[in-house]
Amino acid sequence: MGAYRKKEDTEWVYGIRPVLEALRAGRGIKALYVLPGRHDNIAPVIKESELKGIPIKIADRGFFDSVFSKGHQGVAAKVIKRDYLDLDDMLAIPHGINEPPFFVILDCIEDPRNLGAILRSADAAGAHGVVLQHYRSAGIGPEVSKSSAGAAEYVPLTVVPNIKHAIRKMRDNGITVICAEAVVDRTIWDTDLTVPLAFVIGSEGKGVRKTVRENCDLAVSLPMRGKINSLNASVAAGVLFYEVLRQRLHR
Repeated sequence: MGAYRKKEDTEWVYGIRPVLEALRAGRGIKALYVLPGRHDNIAPVIKESELKGIPIKIADRGFFDSVFSKGHQGVAAKVIKRDYLDLDDMLAIPHGINEPPFFVILDCIEDPRNLGAILRSADAAGAHGVVLQHYRSAGIGPEVSKSSAGAAEYVPLTVVPNIKHAIRKMRDNGITVICAEAVVDRTIWDTDLTVPLAFVIGSEGKGVRKTVRENCDLAVSLPMRGKINSLNASVAAGVLFYEVLRQRLHR
């Protein structure tokens, strides 16, 4: 099964890299919009669109500046909105490629830029999927796609009503669920991350909720030596994910 199912609702993807990755990933694209005078910079996007027979429309700067935030780079695509995998389908992914499961569970990440950066790190480190909660979480929209530099096209996603239920199901399937906390005695360096696992990453301000933490198998921290004892959620997630990759590559 693919990384997403498609439905006929549409949304925008903007910026050279996100649009190019949407094209390469096979996302359904209704039309490409380009700003006059930027064709040299977006030549790969135009070429890919022409090969796929996607209509290319010229739009002025007023259109781009009014519809998109900074960083549109003079290119945008109207795309079919991605749907999400069922949790059971996501859990089957690592078994299908004979790898130990590595999942990410996000507890109320509401900043789209943080979510996009986490998805980028999850893709780079080889995570098999990311679980989001239906409410109090940033949706996968244009800003997330832009912040992820196109990685949002490739990371399998599932949205659940309650991540505690997803945690219990993962544990029932032999997956160790690890909560990332700012201050606990056990560090990531002291933990075996080659086992089937899922990392729970908490919100930008409050971290992992107590009721979620109580459902996890264990909690780990990142050692801190500075005056501030916490990291941005996406920065901490990147460090955690790459420790998983490091351990598994040296297993």
